[in-house]
Amino acid sequence: KPMVIGILTILVIYVTMVYGPIAAMLVELFPTRIRYTSLSLPYHIGNGWFGGFLPATSFAIVAATGNIYAGLWYPIIVAGMTFVIGTLFLPETKDRDIYAAD
Repeated sequence: KPMVIGILTILVIYVTMVYGPIAAMLVELFPTRIRYTSLSLPYHIGNGWFGGFLPATSFAIVAATGNIYAGLWYPIIVAGMTFVIGTLFLPETKDRDIYAAD
């Protein structure tokens, strides 16, 4: 059991390393008067859509291919596409005044 606790602790640390910066980055993308809706709506729809259908989609891939590891490629490919799209299209917000549009 200590090994399971250790692995879960490491995974939680990895998740927090992702979700901490996401909130700060998303806040900087929108003006303050519409920030909550602009940030919350696409974030939760995207997480609900991807996270909600992930088990069913992965299982369907496994059932179609017969390979128990084939379903792992779906989240890996989506994560890779997200990385590439984010790298290419997200604007730099380092010197932007987050209150300028108000």
